[in-house]
Amino acid sequence: MHKTLYPSIQPFASQWLETGDGHEVYVEQVGNPNGTPVIFLHGGPGSSCKDHHRCFFNPEKFHIILMDQRGAGRSRPSGRLKHNTTKHLILDMEMVRETLNIEKWLLFGGSWGATLALLYAQQYKQKVLGLILRGTFLARGIDADWFFKDGANRLFPEAWLRFTQHISTNERKDVLKAYYHRLGIDDAEIQQETTREWDAWGGAVVLGDDFNADELGGEVPETAIAQARIETHYAMNRYFIEENQILDNAIRLRDLPCTIIHGKKDFMCPIESSFSLAQALPNARFITLPNSTHLAHGEEMIDALVNAIDTLI
Repeated sequence: MHKTLYPSIQPFASQWLETGDGHEVYVEQVGNPNGTPVIFLHGGPGSSCKDHHRCFFNPEKFHIILMDQRGAGRSRPSGRLKHNTTKHLILDMEMVRETLNIEKWLLFGGSWGATLALLYAQQYKQKVLGLILRGTFLARGIDADWFFKDGANRLFPEAWLRFTQHISTNERKDVLKAYYHRLGIDDAEIQQETTREWDAWGGAVVLGDDFNADELGGEVPETAIAQARIETHYAMNRYFIEENQILDNAIRLRDLPCTIIHGKKDFMCPIESSFSLAQALPNARFITLPNSTHLAHGEEMIDALVNAIDTLI
């Protein structure tokens, strides 16, 4: 019998925490305040926590914390890039832990959320009970190049053509730089058009045949523009970490409980990243899902994630 998401639940507390450098980070708490603490780390960078993200966890067993990262979701101000780096996000996580008087917590993250979980655990290992990682993104040069330069473009040539036709021939030498530049232009129409094309490329890679670019018509919400700006900001700065930093420091995590889950149909973050991480963490449980994509959707993926959190410790 497949495990499914737990029933919808409302937060018992929510707040904005001031970081001291112009950001306010949105945090909500769900479930049992006396349960095992777990933080949900969303992807992007620049995405946000959604209501259904609360439902991966047994609300009677877990004290569930959801945090919208700097500039993302309900955090304020939306889309702000100043003082917005990976180091800042890790410090924000630690601020949340301390503010909520949590001694140790579980880290649950997918894609960029998995990146953040790994980096936080390597820095604050003594505060971590374990990790549940989905669709791991290691933030290496080859991982960024797969999406922005050479890799996914060969799987989705039509979508890549649309993506690159939005910019000039000369700009196509560095597609990421071109999109980053256009998203920074103080022109609402340019930002709308650029974000629409950015989302169309990402949607094609994530959803494949299930993606319909026509659904991106109409006005692009400000949250989508903010996310695109943050995503390009992090990618342009090589995610503010050293090349291969996560794998180089993986040995620090070898004795922490860890489950790594990856869909074989994940074309956004190819499965090699989770495989390489599992090789570096021989005590980790590595689960591959034959029918799952990059998303935390679908019967197979939800079953694996809910089972992982229910059985990790």
